[in-house]
Amino acid sequence: MGYSVGHKRRLALRYLFFVLGVAINSFGIALITKAALGTSPITSVAYVFDLAFPPTLGEFTFVMNLVFIGSQIVLLRRDFQPIQLLQLVVNVVFSALIDVSMSLLDMLDLTSVVSQAAALLAGCTVLAFGIAVEVAPNVITVPGEGLVRAISSVTRRPFGSCKVAFDVSLALLALVCSFVFFGEVRGLGAGTVVSALLVGRIVNLCNRHIPFLKSIAALSRDEAGAPEGAI
Repeated sequence: MGYSVGHKRRLALRYLFFVLGVAINSFGIALITKAALGTSPITSVAYVFDLAFPPTLGEFTFVMNLVFIGSQIVLLRRDFQPIQLLQLVVNVVFSALIDVSMSLLDMLDLTSVVSQAAALLAGCTVLAFGIAVEVAPNVITVPGEGLVRAISSVTRRPFGSCKVAFDVSLALLALVCSFVFFGEVRGLGAGTVVSALLVGRIVNLCNRHIPFLKSIAALSRDEAGAPEGAI
């Protein structure tokens, strides 16, 4: 079945905004990590493994995202859309962008608590906005956020609230891994807790108060207001 010019244009814009959201996400995660107060919860497990073993943060993020994709399939079962298998491609891009963003931020020299706190809050805001942009087009998602959306769908709870619970769970798992590998807390800190409690709430604020996001979400509906698919 053919698609109208309007549909193709909307679909192209939806994927464009999605890619933009992925890029913003990766930079937000890197900024939180560089604040040196504890990485973001979504990356916390991968970061602890990165501190313990040779592979990079991006490479361990890739492995974690494979777990997230598999979990979505288990949760959604028949409701898992085949188009979401493109998350495998997104995983490669997202993980690579994390390493690129970490390299770009190498120049940051955050030596004071004030500068570290400012970087942390900026990173949380950037990450939350990136998540909101990424989710709004309703196409595919970064695997971690895809799993949160699956949990939200199954439990019928707000996305932002599920995001908070998910982040807290990851942070606790990272804490356990840190004690197993080092016998002490490494890679986690006040920044991890702040991120876990703050990012989901900022996502909710963004969705409620930024008209730009509503405009992006509207691209997933045709002229008659009916929802359009991701392909």
